[in-house]
Amino acid sequence: MANVHHHTMEPPGPCTYLPGQFSSLEQKLMTEVTPEELDAMLARGWRRFGPIYFRPACRACAECVTLRIPVETFQPNRSQRRARTACARFRVEVGTPRVDAERLALYHAWHGWREHAREWESSELSEREYFLQFAFPHPCARELAWYDDDAEGGPRLIAVGLCDETPRAWSAAYFFFHPEYAHCSMGTANVVKQVEVARARGIPHVYLGYRVQGCASLRYKGLFRPHELLKGSPGPEETPDWTPAPGPEGTSSAK
Repeated sequence: MANVHHHTMEPPGPCTYLPGQFSSLEQKLMTEVTPEELDAMLARGWRRFGPIYFRPACRACAECVTLRIPVETFQPNRSQRRARTACARFRVEVGTPRVDAERLALYHAWHGWREHAREWESSELSEREYFLQFAFPHPCARELAWYDDDAEGGPRLIAVGLCDETPRAWSAAYFFFHPEYAHCSMGTANVVKQVEVARARGIPHVYLGYRVQGCASLRYKGLFRPHELLKGSPGPEETPDWTPAPGPEGTSSAK
């Protein structure tokens, strides 16, 4: 059973996704969280980085909407199929997250590229911080490591996807890749691959976190269809209300 060491409501501060907006998070510092407990939290809009669990608690804005993909009905569109084909030559290993020099260098190469391309703030993520955020021991933690076996000099780690696996959910938490492979649409291919992994394991939903229409880094999640959106922030005793999102023409995307 989970141990809740600290539960807080973060005071409002400048939003990192939407200029001019203020954001706040509900946060819990938790250990000993079981797969079933994490499953229930994901269904209620919670996310996890290491031992920190969080979800939006903004008073004046509701743009962060939790999104999940029903695995059995998901159909990749043409650009998503193209990304899957472009990345089909890469080897993907599913394992336990870990931190090493190779992963840290890959993260910093990716983040530095995003700092230049999208004016992100710089990141000085250390080995300790990487461990706490991405490789903290957890029974649900998974890593998708992408390798280019045909790279000059031998197999090369080119991307890492950090995920959680519960009995009824596959949660995509974070993804980074080497900028040299940006032309392969690796972010898109990574989502398609995770849906395929979940389908093979009999997991009904892939959680993509929060869709924010006004943020280019998060808007893309709505392109994976059909998908469902969570209404509000249900409590632990409330039944989550997941609604099929309207399709591109305004019709339901449910199949």
